[in-house]
Amino acid sequence: MDRIFIEALEVDTIIGVYEWERTIHQSLRLDLTLATDIRSAAATDDLRLTLDYAAICQRIQQFADTHQFALVETFAERLAACLRNDFPISWLRLTVHKPGAIPNARSVGLEITRGTLPDETGATTQ
Repeated sequence: MDRIFIEALEVDTIIGVYEWERTIHQSLRLDLTLATDIRSAAATDDLRLTLDYAAICQRIQQFADTHQFALVETFAERLAACLRNDFPISWLRLTVHKPGAIPNARSVGLEITRGTLPDETGATTQ
């Protein structure tokens, strides 16, 4: 299975557990790895046969613009579900960084994986 990646996508959203955080936009940095089979797209040079990076990034920005969460965990879980619902993504890895959340730490965050990842033989792994 092939993997498409998007690294260091920055989105602004309202997120945080503290009252003051609910009044400002904060930046999150996202890294995504998306499983797909690129062979048909590569053979035909047809964007419709693969995952469209621009459309995925637009959807992520729209999601961040229209949702507010207290927890990064909730943001990640709901975004992963949104992407898997809106695009033919069988498996994804999503890392969400919240820079500046903890003094003296470059970033905090989490990484989740969702879906089933087919291996080279066609069998699936979690």
